[in-house]
Amino acid sequence: MNLTNAVKIKTIMALAPLLLVGCGLLGDNEHTHYTVLTNGVIITLDAKTPTASTLIIKNNEIVSVGENATIKGKAFTDSVTTIDLQGKTILPGIIDSHVHVRELGMDKIKADLVGVESAEEMVERLRAKFPNPEPNVWLIGQGWDEGEFGSRGYPDRAVLDAAFPDNPVALESLHGFGGFYNARALEFASLTNDTPNPEGGTILRREDGSATGVMLTLAQDLIDQHIPEPSQAQLEEAIVAGLSTMAAAGVTSIHEAGMTDKDVSAFQNLAETNALPIRVYGMLDGNNTALMRDWFTQGIQNDPTDYLDIRSIKVFYDGSLGSRTALMAAPYSDKPEAANPSERISPDNMLTLGTEAAEKGFQMAVHAIGDEGNNRTLNIYDASLGGVKDHRWRIEHAQVVLPDFYDRLANMGAIASMQPSHAMGDSGWAEDRVGPDRIKHAYAWQRILAADGKLIFNSDLPGEPWTPMETLYFAVSRKKLDGSPQQGWYTDQAVSVETGLKAMTLDNAYAAFQEDKLGSLEAGKWADFVILDKNPMDVSPD
Repeated sequence: MNLTNAVKIKTIMALAPLLLVGCGLLGDNEHTHYTVLTNGVIITLDAKTPTASTLIIKNNEIVSVGENATIKGKAFTDSVTTIDLQGKTILPGIIDSHVHVRELGMDKIKADLVGVESAEEMVERLRAKFPNPEPNVWLIGQGWDEGEFGSRGYPDRAVLDAAFPDNPVALESLHGFGGFYNARALEFASLTNDTPNPEGGTILRREDGSATGVMLTLAQDLIDQHIPEPSQAQLEEAIVAGLSTMAAAGVTSIHEAGMTDKDVSAFQNLAETNALPIRVYGMLDGNNTALMRDWFTQGIQNDPTDYLDIRSIKVFYDGSLGSRTALMAAPYSDKPEAANPSERISPDNMLTLGTEAAEKGFQMAVHAIGDEGNNRTLNIYDASLGGVKDHRWRIEHAQVVLPDFYDRLANMGAIASMQPSHAMGDSGWAEDRVGPDRIKHAYAWQRILAADGKLIFNSDLPGEPWTPMETLYFAVSRKKLDGSPQQGWYTDQAVSVETGLKAMTLDNAYAAFQEDKLGSLEAGKWADFVILDKNPMDVSPD
């Protein structure tokens, strides 16, 4: 990637929050205020008027988009601000439809382990972040790549034990499917050689039966339940920090995946006090039975301003490809004996959840990575939906699928919610996991589109590079940020810039039942947009 261009684009996009009229910065509802943006390249993503030169906003809504549009019916008491774009490009505000924004904010208090290649390097990062920790204080880190370590061999806690004998250490993996802990942390959980693997989780062990410190999928809960939880004030602070970071990169709306009851309270309090910097679509933690019982009783939350809608249910079903915990129809191609396929919820319980969701008007959004995990999810959707129309149920990730997946998805009207960053982050080892035949049905964006399936793009932050321009770059180039591989990775599945942008804006709005007010620049929609110094349609993918 040309870093000069990347910096320029990011800098211009950082101005975007100043132009989010939904935030009330360009006017309020007590007086009529018009904002006229003219002399620019406006990419509307509206099929009727794909491009324009002038955009007119009345208070918080778009009233006109076109060539040399003018204000009609303006009273002499109205105020007008005119902005000369000087040839710059306007896009609809980016919608990131699968994020963990609270984690993004909380990561500021964790050691950054992205890119580490050994336990020794993890210790270096921890010492830099926590130079003089008080005894018994938890040291938290995040970002070691469970996929990379799954290929080279998982680390052993001996190095952590020697470096931090008096502090419990908990290190989250990049995608959340593995945790790495020291002996002091294992003591908090009273974990011994005789502790059995929990359902849906695996304790990796040494030859003598003692724990290596690596816990896969639900085994992490044995330790994590002992880590002190943040206060409500800390949660709210983390959420605002995460949302503000995203706004600075040009994101104007998010879909928060897997809200706990405490998350819901924090988001609702922020919404009530007008403290949400950008719009939020809530996806409840569907693995939490008590939470879902409460929400099925009270029903969906539909905010007229779309600052906090809650109507989706995020369900964790299988594991991940990197840790070999995803459900596959056939054994893994590399180290099948090391695989630990997991179900974090039983098919019967997911069917019960889906049936009630369909009855109560909630959207299902199920995490499915392996081809068998995706297959079973479609089966459950089929059985749950009955006669429900326009359900817009989603499969989060849909990474590896069976050959009949594409037609089934399209015929059902379900949505594949996918992450371009995952394709590139996994590209170094994904084919090893599934082999040369199954890889053709992995991260297969064009095959979904060719079957007339619905495809949306998002980041799943904070695990991978997540800014909109990085997401778009991965989608259109199928290359890593360093430009490798030179010819791209399975570029037959790459998409055009226009398709990528649509999958990050209008299609994401559709996936949240918000396409009438978000996702494109049309009269009657919220004035959420970003300004760039260059037109993404014109620059090279790199």
